[in-house]
Amino acid sequence: MAFSLFSSGPPSVRERCRDDAATKLRLRYAPYYLPMDAQTGNKVRRDGREMIMLASNDYLGLTFHPKVVEAARAAVLKWGTSPTGARSSNGSRAYHVELEEKLAAFLGREACHVHAAGYLSCLSSVAAFAQKGDVVFADKNIHSCLWDGLRLSNAEVERFSHNNPDDFRAIAAHLATTPAASAPKLLVLEGVYSMEGHIARLPEIMAVAREHKCFTVLDDAHGFGVLGKGGRGTVNHFGLDADVDLVCGSLSKSLASTGGFVAGDRELIEYMRTNGKQTIFSAALSPGQAAAASAALDVLQSEPQHFDRLWANTKKYTAMLKSLGFDLWGSETPAVPIVLGSKEKVYWFWQALQEKGVFTVMSISPAVPIGKDLIRTAISALHTDEDLERIAEAMAYARKKI
Repeated sequence: MAFSLFSSGPPSVRERCRDDAATKLRLRYAPYYLPMDAQTGNKVRRDGREMIMLASNDYLGLTFHPKVVEAARAAVLKWGTSPTGARSSNGSRAYHVELEEKLAAFLGREACHVHAAGYLSCLSSVAAFAQKGDVVFADKNIHSCLWDGLRLSNAEVERFSHNNPDDFRAIAAHLATTPAASAPKLLVLEGVYSMEGHIARLPEIMAVAREHKCFTVLDDAHGFGVLGKGGRGTVNHFGLDADVDLVCGSLSKSLASTGGFVAGDRELIEYMRTNGKQTIFSAALSPGQAAAASAALDVLQSEPQHFDRLWANTKKYTAMLKSLGFDLWGSETPAVPIVLGSKEKVYWFWQALQEKGVFTVMSISPAVPIGKDLIRTAISALHTDEDLERIAEAMAYARKKI
């Protein structure tokens, strides 16, 4: 809301909120909190209509897997609904330790810590280790949780162009000629960038990081369960387990739960537990969440067909979209953007998909660069060939509509 020289001052907090809400309603660009009435697998029901979910991060389709559901139910019956506080004050539970040990073993790390939200895990993995006086090199497209961690750290941040090792090298080389050359250095990046679907150019980026002795934090929320041997993630995919110091991520994607994790050397995890405010003061992961993630990790290892089906669906889906002439922003993963280039086109495309019973999400600037306004879609192992046919029809209809 603008104000002039003749106004009594800047708008109040309530006036700012009122103006922002009115603008969004007026533009009809607020379809982000639409309530679902029910869900079964990858089908959701809203306003009495069944729709195919094409925006979920349930990549392996395990949220309704019988073993996952039963594990969550049994944990709630045994432990109750919540630990009702932080582990530093209420104590850890056996299910926390069991999940952490399983995740650490799966990732080939010495130790792991789980949080009640992936946002907390990724934020803490930065804020607990970076300090004022340090220099952090960060891919400019990293997730908001990592940026928040950097802001809390008060470290100096040097952004490099998205997934661009040459720009990273140039910035690091210039910094080496300044007084900051002797400062401790960190690298913060993602394994898979969920908005773009890009896989980090990790071998080239890590070559620069080694040259400048960077402590490396990698957010693999969208790579875990999707890339690597048996879903072990982006670092494993490139065989660089010894080069990345900390891997953080989410339990709400491939592990069919909610929460997050940070994995690394034991001394690093213990340091975070005693120095990271987000770890010390936040409430612990609940029994049902931990049990669901633990069971999903078991299923991931014992039933590889879900991983195989995910990639078969991804290949079919991206081929279909390319045949319709869509710009997929070079996506290499099951997170597939459809770049349309303007807010108006995105809105009407989204509406057309809704009409045809396909649920997606709009991502518009400033959440994405101007001219990259898009529909964010994500494919799942649960999508059937029939689902993909319906989605193809809906996409063709929406394309014609705009």
